[in-house]
Amino acid sequence: MKNMTKIVFDRAGPPSVLYSIDREIPEPSANEVLLETSSIGVNYIDVYFRTGLLPGDISPQTGIGVEAVGRVVSLGDGVENISIGDRVAAIGGAPGSYSTHRLFPQNRLLPLPDSISDETAAALLFKGLTVEYLINRCYSVRPGQTVLWHAAAGGVGRIAGQWLSDRGVNLIGSVGSESKLDVARENGFTNVLLSSSSTFDADIQDLTQNKGVDVAYDSVGAATFEQSLNSLKTRGTLVLFGNASGKVDAFDTSRLGSQGSVYLTRPSIAHYIANDAEFRAAASEVFSVIERGIITAGTINRFDLKDAATAHHALEQRKLVGSTVMFQTKPTD
Repeated sequence: MKNMTKIVFDRAGPPSVLYSIDREIPEPSANEVLLETSSIGVNYIDVYFRTGLLPGDISPQTGIGVEAVGRVVSLGDGVENISIGDRVAAIGGAPGSYSTHRLFPQNRLLPLPDSISDETAAALLFKGLTVEYLINRCYSVRPGQTVLWHAAAGGVGRIAGQWLSDRGVNLIGSVGSESKLDVARENGFTNVLLSSSSTFDADIQDLTQNKGVDVAYDSVGAATFEQSLNSLKTRGTLVLFGNASGKVDAFDTSRLGSQGSVYLTRPSIAHYIANDAEFRAAASEVFSVIERGIITAGTINRFDLKDAATAHHALEQRKLVGSTVMFQTKPTD
């Protein structure tokens, strides 16, 4: 009997709580497929699950990961329009993509175009879906507007820079170290600032002729929240979509008025891809910009599945530039 390898954890904590287990490969239930993974996307949302920053029950051997790409190897009863051998992406659902095999409901699978490799899909798809909802539906960015994007050299930031520069947007990026300045520039950000700069607020005003930005996208959280808020034009919008540096606590909402009647939203991708039709429309948009070369994977950080803890440590320490992908450890007989 063949076994599968899966990365799990029993308690919230640092990367070291992750460990691997071997178990028998399951059979799919009705309307499910069994996927043998080839490439697994690593996303910062995985860190939030592991550390307990996102709600969810943690029990012995809780799975982790929201993005996997591979081939269908078994079909449950009632599965239609999917065949064994099909290349697909499994996005979202209950965390568990850090595994050599995965059961997944057929209605949430995304067939992959022949022009997009497994690795490229794992590097770009979930992050691309994140950028899609942020710039199209959470706040609809229009040509000529000015955007501030924190963590501009990260996996999501790079995709956003490529996509928005193609749209004709005035882009200001912020990065955490000098080594990342050129990376952000190479991916569409015309002006790039160090988030640690003592003149950050003044530089934003200089770059916008004292008007401020139309929208600030902030996945860093506590360390950059004040910069984001101060950067906004009158009636501008702050999209706080992450908290890599910690949560923003005890915020006085009256400041939204004193800052110029600005808007603040804390969105989650889950609420933008929960509907099957919206999910497929968003994925189609992401596939389109990949196939047209508008967004590219660029640098991909590669780890073996067994080294998931190492990948998480590097991600949290902001040592990685670009997207991160893990490859499966072959199952044992």
